[in-house]
Amino acid sequence: MNLQETLSESVKQAVKSIYNVAISSVEFQATRKEFPGDITIVVFSMLREVKGNPTQIGEQIGQFLKDNLDVVTGYNVVKGFLNVEINEAYYLNFFNNMAQKHNFGFVTPNEEAKAIMVEYSSPNTNKPLHLGHIRNNLLGYSVSEILKASGKKVYKTQIINDRGIHICKSMLAWERFGNGETPESSGLKGDKLVGNYYVKFDKEYKKEIEVLINQGKTETEAKQEAPILIEAQNMLLKWEAGDEAVVALWNKMNGWVYSGFETTYQNLGVDFDKLYYESETYLLGKEFVAEGLKTGVFYKKEDGSVWCDLTDDGLDEKIVLRADGTAVYMTQDIGTAIQRVKDYPDVGGMVYTVGNEQDYHFQVLFLILKKLGFDWAKNLFHLSYGMVDLPSGKMKSREGTVVDADDLMQDMTDTAEEISNELGKLDGYSENDKQDLYKTIGLGALKYYILKVDPKKRILFDPKESVDFQGNTGPFIQYTYARIQAILRKADFKYSEPITTISLHEKERDLIKHIELFPEVIQNAATNHSPALIANYIYDLVKGFNSFYQNVSILGADSENEKVFRVQLSQSVARIIKNGFGLLGIRVPERM
Repeated sequence: MNLQETLSESVKQAVKSIYNVAISSVEFQATRKEFPGDITIVVFSMLREVKGNPTQIGEQIGQFLKDNLDVVTGYNVVKGFLNVEINEAYYLNFFNNMAQKHNFGFVTPNEEAKAIMVEYSSPNTNKPLHLGHIRNNLLGYSVSEILKASGKKVYKTQIINDRGIHICKSMLAWERFGNGETPESSGLKGDKLVGNYYVKFDKEYKKEIEVLINQGKTETEAKQEAPILIEAQNMLLKWEAGDEAVVALWNKMNGWVYSGFETTYQNLGVDFDKLYYESETYLLGKEFVAEGLKTGVFYKKEDGSVWCDLTDDGLDEKIVLRADGTAVYMTQDIGTAIQRVKDYPDVGGMVYTVGNEQDYHFQVLFLILKKLGFDWAKNLFHLSYGMVDLPSGKMKSREGTVVDADDLMQDMTDTAEEISNELGKLDGYSENDKQDLYKTIGLGALKYYILKVDPKKRILFDPKESVDFQGNTGPFIQYTYARIQAILRKADFKYSEPITTISLHEKERDLIKHIELFPEVIQNAATNHSPALIANYIYDLVKGFNSFYQNVSILGADSENEKVFRVQLSQSVARIIKNGFGLLGIRVPERM
């Protein structure tokens, strides 16, 4: 048991012994610096179950802990807060046990337990990935890794939106204006090439709208009657009918896009266990709609359309099948969820990483799946996140004003190179080493800047600010890791044996206390689907280490035991930085 668990059990025993009351939980918080103590027990939270004066209750519990727990050396009570002092032997014992565990805080997944499937990315095949996709991918990948570290079995997936009118717009524009251009002939990644034709379609569409308005049409009429849009709609009908030429063009252009996506994913450092395609899943839900009609989950209107009435649940009516029998997005998502459990029978829950503009959609989806009787539907979670803005404003795919993911990653690498060269600390690096370091710093800056923010919050992304080597940034943390590696390289003595007798410096004690929190932070981050909890924990740990580094001598310590212990402590901090950053998909450099 860790310290909180040990204290929690003893506090419950104290309350039972003194007041003959069983309390359900004990609340802890960090002790304020102006009071002696290592951990604080909040007495106020017990007053619902224990009646009395909070100061007196705190005194009685504190005395019980001191009398019955060897690790407790003293206590003080400030109003409703019991500050408990812990002996050094506890911290040394904890540290020596923890230092032997290279994956301290990580729980080995139980292969017999139900798995969680995490969906992220889920792009359209009419354009390259952009800054919004980067936040999506980083969140989904990181949450997957955090869930694994918390002891869950995880499958990573995406559904690729490879059908629909938007796909046909790119296809039609390429057919009209492409002159046979290919990724090979143009030197462009396939997703960028196709994205250019999506923008081209929009430009031509706007020209035709203007012509029709000048001929006397209203704007609404012009938008509906523009010949290029009508042709794209006809192309979609041909695709749904299996027209050979249209399907061949669709296969060719989607192939270009998939190749481009794969390059971006590799550069970003994310992966998937299973891919689903909308073209294969959009009809899957229809059979379950038919079942739901029989059981009364759905009902049919006079025009033949099928709906689900969710008004009793505080939502609206939702269409699940059009009057002509064709599926809507909701139908597709119902079928896809069910298919995933068929493909992976051990899946007991799913996480959907999708922007907050789809909050209502997922409320409806999860409720319908529950009404259809699927037990796993109670374990569905929408990882809803805010949009990413730039100082220049919003992004628009149709107008070609998005921030391309590949371009942004390259810009971050270039910015890291520029700043690193200004700092002038790369003497003796080969050119390959330098380029790898620039990429590590640049992508680390990007990922950390995005992941340190609570997923629900909107982000204003400032590339320059993110690569700052000071403050709450990825490069600042990477630099601290590299500094520790330099200390370890200089340590020309053995430091593998545990030190059991030493007087801890206040800064050493603070670091050990912070290290002890890591397993709990992982579990909280998994429960809350929030990489931000990991990111900000690592930043606080690094601040603590830098305070330790500035206040005590490590390699120049007064005694051999102090020197060995401080190197061990530095090594443990570095290990947690590396493991914690690994959960965020961020690499750490050995030298900077």
